[in-house]
Amino acid sequence: MNWDKLDKELTEIVEKRNQLASMDYSDESYDDLEEEIHDLEDDFNEEYEDVIEEQLEKIYSVLKSDTDILLPTAYIANKYKPLLPDAKGIVSYEVGGQEGVPIESDQFDRQDVRLVLIPNPARIVMLINGRQLKDVWRSR
Repeated sequence: MNWDKLDKELTEIVEKRNQLASMDYSDESYDDLEEEIHDLEDDFNEEYEDVIEEQLEKIYSVLKSDTDILLPTAYIANKYKPLLPDAKGIVSYEVGGQEGVPIESDQFDRQDVRLVLIPNPARIVMLINGRQLKDVWRSR
């Protein structure tokens, strides 16, 4: 598996989603950007669905959740907060609030538990009650 390629493609989607989130619906380029994002997401799902689904199955099993596993792009947030670049100039991201896919688990009684896919490195993060708690999977 080429994790660098996955990261690059996921980062491109994240950056374009952030760009779209900052635009007004009346912006002339809104629809074009939205269509470009959909094309990128379709390609991402086609390329990485099996790999990411396998990891999600393991996560859902550990969390004892019977919530349906969705396509990888469903786990991509609508908006990310970029962090300062690391020594190599790579920007990572964090997410909060109502982003990601909600899952049900008896281990987290009545709490809002969500999973989000984040790049650099590619990872699935658990949010509980809108706060980023921990990485439940990392690509490297």
